[in-house]
Amino acid sequence: MSVHLFGIRHHGPGCARSLLEALRELQPDCLLVEGPPEADSLAAFEGRPELAPPVALLLYAAAAPQRAVFYPFAAYSPEWQAMRYANEHGVPFRFCDLPQSHRLAEERKPEPEDGDEVQADPLGWLAQAAGYGDTETWWDHLVEQRRDSLDLFEAVAEMMGAVREAAGPSSSTLELRREAWMRNAIRAAEKEGYARIAVVCGAWHVPALASMPSAKSDAELLKGLPKEKVLATWIPWSYGRLTFASGYGAGVNSPGWYQHVWEHGDEAGLFWLTDVAALLRKHDLDASSAQVIDAQRLAETLAALRGRPRTGLDELLEAVRAVFCQDNDATLRLIRRELLVNDRLGDVPDDVPTVPLVQDVQAQQKRLRMPLRADAVGMDLDLRQPAHLEKSVLLHRLAMVGVDWGRRQRTHGTTGTFHELWQLAWEPEFAIQLIEASVWGATLDRAANALAIERGAQALNLPELTALMEKILLADLQEAVGPVMQRIQDVGATTPDPGFLLEAIAPLVDAIRYGNVRGTDTTALAGVAGVLITRACIALPFGARALADDAAAILLRQLIAGDQAIRRFQEEAHLEEWFDTLDKLARSDQSHPLVAGRCTRILAEQQRWPTGEAARQLSLRSSHAVPPLVTAQWLEGFLDGGGTLLAHSDELWELVNAWLMSQPAEGFIELLPLLRRTFGTFTPPERRQLAERAASSQPGARRVAVSGTTEVDEERAMRVLPVLRTILGSAAAQDAVHGE
Repeated sequence: MSVHLFGIRHHGPGCARSLLEALRELQPDCLLVEGPPEADSLAAFEGRPELAPPVALLLYAAAAPQRAVFYPFAAYSPEWQAMRYANEHGVPFRFCDLPQSHRLAEERKPEPEDGDEVQADPLGWLAQAAGYGDTETWWDHLVEQRRDSLDLFEAVAEMMGAVREAAGPSSSTLELRREAWMRNAIRAAEKEGYARIAVVCGAWHVPALASMPSAKSDAELLKGLPKEKVLATWIPWSYGRLTFASGYGAGVNSPGWYQHVWEHGDEAGLFWLTDVAALLRKHDLDASSAQVIDAQRLAETLAALRGRPRTGLDELLEAVRAVFCQDNDATLRLIRRELLVNDRLGDVPDDVPTVPLVQDVQAQQKRLRMPLRADAVGMDLDLRQPAHLEKSVLLHRLAMVGVDWGRRQRTHGTTGTFHELWQLAWEPEFAIQLIEASVWGATLDRAANALAIERGAQALNLPELTALMEKILLADLQEAVGPVMQRIQDVGATTPDPGFLLEAIAPLVDAIRYGNVRGTDTTALAGVAGVLITRACIALPFGARALADDAAAILLRQLIAGDQAIRRFQEEAHLEEWFDTLDKLARSDQSHPLVAGRCTRILAEQQRWPTGEAARQLSLRSSHAVPPLVTAQWLEGFLDGGGTLLAHSDELWELVNAWLMSQPAEGFIELLPLLRRTFGTFTPPERRQLAERAASSQPGARRVAVSGTTEVDEERAMRVLPVLRTILGSAAAQDAVHGE
C-alpha cells in the first residue's frame, strides 16, 4: 500500500503534462484530487463532448444561493486531466478538500491575514528569491520549458518542504482544517484497501500530507464544524475570469498562451507567431510570412543569449514587438488581449443537475439560437419579425431578474420603436443570479412576473412605478400589468408633487409606444397617462411658486421631460390642457423665473403664442423694476439648451443686448457666473453666430420698442390722480392722463 503525492500549480500545462505521464507510469487504483467532495458525482460528466472547458464547478448554499464559490478548470488544469484519466481508465475518483458544506456554514468572519509573505504567496516568494520579477516567468522557465517531467513532483515536494520550514507553522485555521480533511481522506482510502493512491493537490499542501500526524489530532481540528445543505453544478467559465486581473487568486497571466502550450507542445512558439500574423491581417495590419520567420529567429537568438533551453513567452513578445509592432503599444495590446488571454467561454451539457429556471433559460437560448459567448457580440433586432421579438422579450425578462446578458445600445441612423440594438456578453456570475431568481418561479416567465409584481408593491413613488411598467411591457409580462397598473393609480392619486407627476409621464408614454409595436393592448395604460397629465396640469401652477433655486432647477428638468412626453403622446385634448397650463406659468409673476422662462420658450417654439409675445414677456422680465438676478434666471430658463431663438430673432436679441448693456459693472460681475452657465449650454456654431452678431452690433441700437401698440387703461390711470394732483396740480394731472 503506497500513497503518491503530486504537488501541482493550478492551471499549469507543464504540471498537467507531467501528471499524466506520472499517472500512466503509476497506474493508481484510487485518485484523490483537491476539490469539494459535494461535486464527486459531477466528475463523471468529464469526458463528454458537451462539457468543454473552460468550465467551473459552482457550489452554493441551498438556502442562500448568493453565498457561492467557483472551482474553475481549463483543459490544461492538472485537476481536469486527473478527472479525465480517472474516467478513461475506470479509476475511482474523489475530491478530498474540506467540504463547502462546512466552509459556507461557518460564520463569515474575515480570516486573519498571514503576516509572512512566504505563506501568503509561496511561489511568488520563490520567484523573487530566484531573481525573477514575476511568478509566471519563473514558472515558465522552471517547469514549462523542462522535459524531464517525471522528476518534477519530487523537486516540487522538496522545494515546498524547504519553503514551509522557512515560513513556520501556519496561522490560518482554515488551512489547517483543509489539510486535516485531506489526510483523513487518505486514511479512508487506505482503510478501503487501495494499494496505489494518487493524491493531486496544490504544491503548498504536499509537506503537510507527507508527514501524517495522529488521526486523533486531525479529528480534534475538525470537531464541531457547522454544516448546511450545499448544491453543486457545472457552469461555463471564461479565460478572462481565469486571469489574475479578474481577481481570481489562483489565476494566471496568460491563459490563452498556456492553451497554446498545451495544444502544440514544443512547437507552441511557431504556431503562436503564425496566429499573431493571422490576427494582424484580420485587422488590416501588415504581417507577412517573412516576418513570422524573422520573429522566430529573433526569439530563438534571445533565448540562446539568456541561456534558456527554448523560447519562452518573454522572448516571443519581445520579438513580436520588434518585428510586427514596430514598438507600437496599441498593436501589442491587441495581441495581448486576443492571443495571451484569448477569452473564450466553455460549454456544459443540458442534463447537468441544476434548478428548473436555469434549464428553462438554457432551452430558450438553444431554441432561439443565441449561444453564450464571453466576448461582446452585437445583435440587431427588428421587432416586426417574430423570432427577433422573442429574442428581445428573452433579454428583457432576463434583465428583470437581474441577469444583464444583453445591454441596450443607442441606435444611430435608424428610427422607429421596432428597432433594438443589443450587445451580448455572458458572465459566469449570471449562473448564480439565475439560481437566486429561482425562488420567484420555475420558469423565466413566472419568475419575471412575480419579481415585477413584488417590485411594484415595494415602489414608493410614481417615477419608479412607471419606469417599472415600461420594463414590464418590454418583457411582455402580462400577469404583472394589472397589479402594477393599480399601484400606479393608487400612488398617483396621493401624489401632490407636480415634478413626480411629470417625471412619471415619460416612461408611460414610451411604454405605450413600445406596447403598440409589440402588439400589446395599452388602452388602460393610456387612460392612466391621461389622468397623470391632468393632475400635473392642476398641480403645476401652485407647485412652481415660492421655490428655492435648487428645487426650481429640478422642476425645470422634470418639466422639460414632461413636455416632450406629452407632445409624443399626441392626444389633442391633453395638449390643449398642457399648453394652457404653460401659458399660466409663463405669465404669472409668482412662478419661479426659471420655470416661467422655459414655459415661454416652449410656447414660442410650438407657435402657441402670437408673434412678439415672447419679446413682450422678455421686455417685462428685463425692466428696471425686476431685480437683475431674477431676469438672469428667467433668461437661463428661456435659453437653456440652445440659442437658436436668440440668434434668429432681432427683437429678442436687441432686448437681451440692451438689458446686458444697461447693467452696472458691479451687477454684471455678480451675474456673470449665471450668464456663463446659460450661454455655455449653446452649441459651438450657436456661440460663434451670437459672437459675430454681438461684434457687429451698433452702439446706438441698444433700445427697441416692443412691437404692437399699448393702449392706456384709463380706469387704472384714474386711480393715481389724487397723488398727481398733490404733486403736479390738477391741470398737469389731467394732461398726463390724456398723454398731452
